[in-house]
Amino acid sequence: MGGIAKVRRKQRRKGWFTKERDPLEQFTHLVRLGRDLHRIGVGTTLVLPVTGQPILEVVSMGRTRIRVVVVRRAREWVFIWRPWWARIWMPGSWVWAEADNAADIVAAAAAT
Repeated sequence: MGGIAKVRRKQRRKGWFTKERDPLEQFTHLVRLGRDLHRIGVGTTLVLPVTGQPILEVVSMGRTRIRVVVVRRAREWVFIWRPWWARIWMPGSWVWAEADNAADIVAAAAAT
């Protein structure tokens, strides 16, 4: 009985911090965010590199302000961003992809 419980616990925990990438879902979330940002008057550019993950660049006055990517965290999709000049992703710059106000939060981050 103990062996079965261990296997079940491992199966439940397996997806908690997943590194799996579903390019179609990433693309869908970024397109939705781009559309929502456009509705509130923020310019965006969707970058689809040959290798790597898609990036949504938030543009203001002709300059890229932040770059947004979508990743999986705790079985949910999360938008994370960084300034265009930063080489590493900074902690604390994120919002759940399914949040109703995700576009407002990203737009506020781009304005600072």
